Amino acid sequence: MKRNQSVAHIGSGYWGKNIVRNLYDLRVLKVICDKNRDALAAFQQAYPELEYATDIDEILCDATIPTVTIATPASTHFTLARRALQAGKDVFVEKPLALNPKEGQQLCEIAESEGRILMVGHILRYHPAVEKIKELLDQDVLGGIKYCACNRLNLGKVRNEENILWSFAPHDISVLLYLIGSDPDDVQSTGEIILQPGIHDVTQTIIRWRDGVMAMLNVSWLHPYKEHKLVIVGDKAMIVFDDTKERDKLSLYDQGIDFVKGELVKREDGIKIIDYEEKEPLRTELEHFLSCVATRTTPRTDGREGLEVLKVLHAAQLDLEGKNQLANQAKPDYTIHPTSVIDPGATIGAGTRIWHFSHVMAKAAIGQKCSLGQNVVVANNVNIGNNVKIQNNVSIYEGVILEDNCFCGPSMVFTNVKNPRSSVPRNTSDDYLRTHVKEGASLGANCTIVCGVTIGENAFIAAGAVVTKDVPPNALMAGVPAKQIGWMCGFGARITKEGKRYKCKQCQEEFELQDLNTPRQLTCPRLAEEA
Repeated sequence: MKRNQSVAHIGSGYWGKNIVRNLYDLRVLKVICDKNRDALAAFQQAYPELEYATDIDEILCDATIPTVTIATPASTHFTLARRALQAGKDVFVEKPLALNPKEGQQLCEIAESEGRILMVGHILRYHPAVEKIKELLDQDVLGGIKYCACNRLNLGKVRNEENILWSFAPHDISVLLYLIGSDPDDVQSTGEIILQPGIHDVTQTIIRWRDGVMAMLNVSWLHPYKEHKLVIVGDKAMIVFDDTKERDKLSLYDQGIDFVKGELVKREDGIKIIDYEEKEPLRTELEHFLSCVATRTTPRTDGREGLEVLKVLHAAQLDLEGKNQLANQAKPDYTIHPTSVIDPGATIGAGTRIWHFSHVMAKAAIGQKCSLGQNVVVANNVNIGNNVKIQNNVSIYEGVILEDNCFCGPSMVFTNVKNPRSSVPRNTSDDYLRTHVKEGASLGANCTIVCGVTIGENAFIAAGAVVTKDVPPNALMAGVPAKQIGWMCGFGARITKEGKRYKCKQCQEEFELQDLNTPRQLTCPRLAEEA
């Protein structure tokens, strides 16, 4: 097969040798460039038909070389990649893209302005086992990701231009961002300096996402044995990728903790070895790069993907140094159960607790010290006040307003469209009727509030009632359709009439309706004192 020699490789060290081997086998390698003449001499014996250079300027000025691969020390990646891009070359650069996000951003901007392909060597993204994991996630075999653990340990090559975090962690960070599909919200890292001043040899990094996913990443080059392992825990199953095993590297564990009748129950249904097509990841990675160069398409691990990995590394490094503003800033003082989903953009007040399997949409606003039980949905443009309690299995649809101190009983129902039809779309804000529940109102279990009504202050809707019209303040409503059958104190006790006066049995205080036409003026003296 005829050689299409168009690639120059820069850097002939430990990993560069593997890139050279693959580029040579792919019949695209033309030149190897390295300052080390002894290293070049060894390559000349193995590949006598190739060209060799010790000066990168020879590569950059050669118009017959449109493509460059770089595998040099990390501290040189930014400078070499920048010069190659500015010289009009397409560039593959080993991880990390650079040593800080500012430099990474600059490389991305140069590549985009020059119309060049920029790809980062995040080799794990091209491992067939990782692609198989992504396939299983897309098929919902694992369910939603809840927790990940990455161990990349070895008694290996100790570097002095970068610490263990920057040397080992980029691979796993790239995979985590790919599998989880979003950027993290919090990065914390700790480690130990053992061999060389200022260079961490061991680090442990915890990465958290807004929707409750957490990943723990352990890296070390001072470990007695090699371990490259990724564990992903989903809410349906778990999977382990052990890249240090000779065979059977990918195992699916049909195990977990389920909720059965409200109880946590352990499930152990066996282990299954997952097969995948065996391919050398580096070969796949370089073939992908060459294909993107030929077709002018964006690589899977382009400069922007490399930049996102840099941002996580940078945050972890700052935390190692005690400077991480993201990690050191005040943490949200509300509680979200890991099984719940909070869409980015939602507003949640201090002291609020959101329990199992709930979903708060992006444009919802929830006040302080609220409690949302299991399986609660809060839709876009819903406003919930302070100290609101929403019990299990309640959906708060767009158009609903809950003022302070409201109570929504288990499985009560709101509607927001008066005349729904599946065949007639009604999904704009103009179609939704407003339901306004005023301060202190209580909506009993399994009651239904037909949209477009106002529930007055301290009103009390009995269990199972169906409210079809406005409810006065302090009114006690029951039945289908709901009718007023009395009055309720703000404490939640029924008010009884004794002569011309009314009495709250819980407060043991007497008061009168000052104006039957404006019952909102009905007040409970003790409630007023408590306030």
